[in-house]
Amino acid sequence: MNDITKLTVCETLDALKSKKFSSVELTKSYLENMEKGRHYNAYITECADKALKQAEMADRNYQSGNNRLLEGIPLGIKDLFCTKDIRTTAASHILDNFVPTYESTVTQNLLNDGAVFLGKLNLDEFAMGGSNETSYFGPVINPWSKDKDLVPGGSSGGSAAAVAANMCAAATGTDTGGSIREPAAFCGCTGIKPTYGRCSRYGIVAFASSLDQAGPIAKDVKDCALLLQSMAGFDEKDSTSCDIAVPNYVDFLNKDIKGLTIGLPKEYRPQGLNEEVASYWDKAAEYLKARGAIVKEISLPHTKYALATYYVLAPAEASSNLARYDGIRYGFRAEGKNLDELYINTRTLGFGKEVKRRIMIGTYVLSAGYYDAYYLKAQKMRRLIHNDFMEAFKQCDIILTPTSPITAFPIGDESMLDNPINMYLNDVFTVSINLAGLPALSLPIGLSQNGLPLGMQLIGKPFDEATIFSVAAKIEEDAKFERK
Repeated sequence: MNDITKLTVCETLDALKSKKFSSVELTKSYLENMEKGRHYNAYITECADKALKQAEMADRNYQSGNNRLLEGIPLGIKDLFCTKDIRTTAASHILDNFVPTYESTVTQNLLNDGAVFLGKLNLDEFAMGGSNETSYFGPVINPWSKDKDLVPGGSSGGSAAAVAANMCAAATGTDTGGSIREPAAFCGCTGIKPTYGRCSRYGIVAFASSLDQAGPIAKDVKDCALLLQSMAGFDEKDSTSCDIAVPNYVDFLNKDIKGLTIGLPKEYRPQGLNEEVASYWDKAAEYLKARGAIVKEISLPHTKYALATYYVLAPAEASSNLARYDGIRYGFRAEGKNLDELYINTRTLGFGKEVKRRIMIGTYVLSAGYYDAYYLKAQKMRRLIHNDFMEAFKQCDIILTPTSPITAFPIGDESMLDNPINMYLNDVFTVSINLAGLPALSLPIGLSQNGLPLGMQLIGKPFDEATIFSVAAKIEEDAKFERK
């Protein structure tokens, strides 16, 4: 029975429609995989009973012919999305017993389309991290691990690991600086961060409000296209949501890419770039050239400032967003002799090391005397980075880059943990896209010499996810990556 969990979402929908198996059978198979795969630590909260009830409803809908877009598809939900009556922790001690009374817009959209929720997936605490090692509930183990336990990437590490290990058909993720794309690359999955404003942020626990964006992680490009179609849409409850029609993305997968121009930014090929990463980048460009696309070098001159800009702006917004966790209204509360002590003890015990680090950085850059020196300069640089992309898109339709300069590394790697700057450098190819608010997709291109997945990133114009899917489908077809 567990073989059915190897199917893609689209293959599964076809099988459910033709009555090859029921949604209840399918859900039970995923629940079995979840039980067998608990050592991966991908789930924080499992919802077996609720999932089976949703699956029973899905089967009734198939019987009556009232099946919806994702009817009966078992999904994992990153534990940053508020889910009504299901614990939502953001992988933090400060929220480890928080049960929302409302549903995030993205998860409500998925429920409206008939999805089944298997449970809440592990992540870096408050999505702050690049390896899923900052979670209060412990690190997630990458299913591609062999001799050593490897990180799945962060912050959506639980989402990517669960998809890779067939513990859900697909998963939701969020991306603030690469948190969908890097885990997808490390775990051999496909993931897309849509344009900022394409998916509602209502009901998603905030990290950095001007950067956060929800998106899917799935087994292939077609599944991502279908899931994004369900997740996206205008929402009056989110002031940053854009009222722009959501196309049927699946329709664009067979579109010819002949004549499209693919840009390769020279700044993404620094001296010392990993030879395997560079080789696969060239190979992806050759695939597209053979399909009739035009490949040309472009320039994104302010790329070298992207990491520094991101690590001023994101912590500043985090500092502001996380001020609400004070032990008074909800979440964990520590004892204190007076109000100040209660605040201090709650935040000291409730937040982990990385979250505290980013709050401190953010508070510093927002403080009097440093606001002009850091925060305002970073905002100006953000605009220049955005302008670079807009200029580049006058010359090309899609930008092709590697997703990450490295493959998955061991959990507890001292070079990463002892020097957080090394961890931040892994985001060098992803953060600028969030700063510019653009859509970007990562898909697996092949395996490194040590047998680990490598990802390629496709960056598109604002609200042009459709062209990204068209190009990604061609790379996927030519790369013939075999899912683990």
